[in-house]
Amino acid sequence: MEAERNLTLLLQDTGLPTDLKHIAEKVLHGERITFDEGVLLFEKGELGYLGILANYIREKRHGNKTYFNRNFHIEPTNLCVYDCKFCSYSRLIKERSQGWEYTMEEMLDIVKKYDDEPVTEVHIVGGVLPQYDVAFYSELFTKIKQHRPELHVKALTPVEYHYIFKKAKIDYATGMRMMMDAGLESIPGGGAEIFHPEVRDLISKDKCTGDQWLAIHEEWHKIGGRSNATMLYGHIEKFWHRIDHMDRLRTLQDKTGGFQTFIPLKFRNKDNQMSNVPESTVVEDLRNYAIARIYLDNFDHIKAYWAMISRTTAQLSLNFGVDDIDGTLDDTTKIYSMAGSEEQHPGMSTKQLVELIKHVGRYPIERDTLYNVVTDYNDYQFPEEAKPSFYKLPVIN
Repeated sequence: MEAERNLTLLLQDTGLPTDLKHIAEKVLHGERITFDEGVLLFEKGELGYLGILANYIREKRHGNKTYFNRNFHIEPTNLCVYDCKFCSYSRLIKERSQGWEYTMEEMLDIVKKYDDEPVTEVHIVGGVLPQYDVAFYSELFTKIKQHRPELHVKALTPVEYHYIFKKAKIDYATGMRMMMDAGLESIPGGGAEIFHPEVRDLISKDKCTGDQWLAIHEEWHKIGGRSNATMLYGHIEKFWHRIDHMDRLRTLQDKTGGFQTFIPLKFRNKDNQMSNVPESTVVEDLRNYAIARIYLDNFDHIKAYWAMISRTTAQLSLNFGVDDIDGTLDDTTKIYSMAGSEEQHPGMSTKQLVELIKHVGRYPIERDTLYNVVTDYNDYQFPEEAKPSFYKLPVIN
């Protein structure tokens, strides 16, 4: 395959530094790179070099396939008891006039709005408030499954679970079992930010720690649940903090095998307490995707959100280790638009998304939450439509 040829040619480059050549040889032979080698990639790896390595891994695993899914998003509230410095979305309780709080009936009404649409997943994540407790979410998940049993419930981050379990005075293992029994089927990757306390204490000190985030995912994996993982990059962290973050994820994945997808999340600086921090460049975004693909050798998928990084950058990312770009969106999801993402009113029909993927030589595959193939769009012919059909999907997984 072309990706292997490119890697072989790279190894024949006499000007390639010895340490970078050694890492490239490891990638070719499927060997794990070390912590220090991961840091070295950030410090010395040029974009072209990293792209060759990451694309080799991506195509060895997935060929030209690029995944997306059809789901919709419920954000119970943007009010929150926590005060994360990077967050442009949440409002503290004292700013209640700027926020919203959905009742259970309102959330179920959102579910019912999609009864006639071919969605496969409901994604629920938002702020943390006392009234949204264990009993509330248990009842919500149960009612959703009763209404539409085939709809996959992916809901809440460890930040939310840590809060509601502590309030209920139950341990993580008990709490996660209760959630599964109520209808929860997978957990999104949010709230990870940067695990190392040197950074976490500065940007999100009052919510769950990195160790607690990992512990909740571990308990979920123990009972057979699948989940995703994220990393908020491009702010005050150093390169080694990123590798430390990925290393902790890789270690837990070795232990449980429960993670499906890693999603690097670009820090956006609009309307938050870190607006003085410049954002990362597109080159740095692509380098970060590539290094994540190289380092996380036990993660099946690397995802990029086109609505967060722009359609063009998302297309480029498919040559830097990314094999999933989420899906079509509408502007009901405000987590990234409020932070200044390129797509302020994101919306793309399935046909547009399929064409976006095909334009860079990749094969569009609609998947369900667990990456089972729903529709292979590589040879699919869309009927002529007078008006595009939009599917409402979230930004955060």
